Amino acid sequence: LRFKGIEITSEEEVAVKAGILLHDVGHGPFSHALENQLLQGVSHETISLMIMKVMNEHFGGKLQMAIDIFTNNYPKKFLHQLISGQLDVDRMDYLTRDSFFTGVSEGVIGYDRILKMLTVHNGELMVEEKGIYSIEKFLVARRQMYWQVYLHKTVLSAEKMLVNILKRVRQLRNEGFTNLTTGGATDFFLYNFTGSMNSDTLEKFCQLDDIDFSFAVKRWSHHEDVVLRELCKGLLNRKLLKIKLQADPFEADFIEQKTQAAMASLHIDKAAASYFVFTGEADNTMYTTNDEKINILFKDGSVKDITAIDDPLIHQTISAPIKKFYICFLE
Repeated sequence: LRFKGIEITSEEEVAVKAGILLHDVGHGPFSHALENQLLQGVSHETISLMIMKVMNEHFGGKLQMAIDIFTNNYPKKFLHQLISGQLDVDRMDYLTRDSFFTGVSEGVIGYDRILKMLTVHNGELMVEEKGIYSIEKFLVARRQMYWQVYLHKTVLSAEKMLVNILKRVRQLRNEGFTNLTTGGATDFFLYNFTGSMNSDTLEKFCQLDDIDFSFAVKRWSHHEDVVLRELCKGLLNRKLLKIKLQADPFEADFIEQKTQAAMASLHIDKAAASYFVFTGEADNTMYTTNDEKINILFKDGSVKDITAIDDPLIHQTISAPIKKFYICFLE
């Protein structure tokens, strides 16, 4: 952007880099899989901001500009768009990185080309006209990575089992079970978290990591409750729930058949079987018009949203969500 004459001071450069590095620091164990599960009603963005404010005090206010950019309270909006938007640097990073580590080549994008095509117009981040097809390739790559990696059926099954483990622990706790504690950092959030964040809660949250939750799952895999025990054993031993995805909702008879099979296999009632047999929807939207838009700056100075350009590769379908229905069941 500087090469194109966009003024970015050295202080702004440091601030936006800090914002990029810290904007997801509020993620808890297993990241998005347990979002709003351990800390119900509290988003990772809220926690990220709290952590940044604590760090800002520690560093004597040196992170204030980064916080202003992160919260979109800084005059140069395009700096915020680099941190949080549909074309932010985080998305470009994780698509390329995850593509490499998973071996899914569809996620490879020409981010160097995209970065060169970025510009600023009226204070907002935009893409030069000649970068249209690079952006469309980026959006297509993102959609393919979601279906092949982030929303892959094995990932979905494992994530839903994680969520159901927490759900079962909370139900057993409410029923009076006292042998669910692990002695680890997860205990506070399962027993004492009231829903409000303060400095003490934040400190306890920052002590959490994947290992804490994995340890808890190991402990619960020997619990007397058959539902909790089998869910934990299945996750630990990678005996995941079977999962099917299709374009239409599943028939009630098919769901009932799988429910009865789970009841017979584990000798449990229908309510308990709902932890092993359940349905849901997986959505994948390539481009969200309600979010920060990707605007194209044409040579004549006009600006259009990428879905409104005259001859797009994907045209209006670029923002149409694709929905699949899934069922998880015991087998």
